Amino acid sequence: MKQKAVIFDMDGLLIDSEPFWKIAEKETFRLVGLELTTQMCEQTMGLRLDEVVEYWYSRHPWSNYSKKEISKKIAERVKELIEQQGELMPGALRALQMARELELKIALASASSTVLIDAVLNKFDLRSFFDVVHSAQFEEYGKPHPAVFLTTAQKLGVLPSECTVLEDSFYGVIAAKAARMKVIAVPDASHFPQLRFYAADVKIASLEELTPEMLTLSISTTPLVAQ
Repeated sequence: MKQKAVIFDMDGLLIDSEPFWKIAEKETFRLVGLELTTQMCEQTMGLRLDEVVEYWYSRHPWSNYSKKEISKKIAERVKELIEQQGELMPGALRALQMARELELKIALASASSTVLIDAVLNKFDLRSFFDVVHSAQFEEYGKPHPAVFLTTAQKLGVLPSECTVLEDSFYGVIAAKAARMKVIAVPDASHFPQLRFYAADVKIASLEELTPEMLTLSISTTPLVAQ
């Protein structure tokens, strides 16, 4: 059976923005007396921004800023860094072109807000690749809840089982699997050895390793790839 659609994550998959999130979170949470390490930032990688803020507020409550103010400051800083320094991940444009050549429906499903999604799509002129662009900001729950992927499949007009998802974060992998979709994990190099990414159907080190077979073949006929 062939897949009919491919759904791309954005942060850490298409654009090398995860370092920007770490910078923005460290700078902003410092305003409320919370010194985050890189390892602490990685605990919330893949979560929606409001859920990241809630995660840290529940552990280290503050009173000088509202949670919405902190979320806004982080988002504004990430947007600024994307516009100033953002670069596509290796193989990102090739992966999008491959999906188009295979005549698959193509979607973007991100935990980021539409403001940040628009910043990326406009900076790299990617909007024309996507049939559907959907943000988890419009869902009651973000990843690892499957809502953002289920809504995206509905907007594409395909069954969840007919979708292949590309994700870099573990929360994203879990969300896609919970939606009963095929998942290709493309973890950061520092996370690649982690056994938990074997929850994905395919694991590759870079989008440069992506093949047409990985995108089009159903789960039952796709081998796990690990390097």
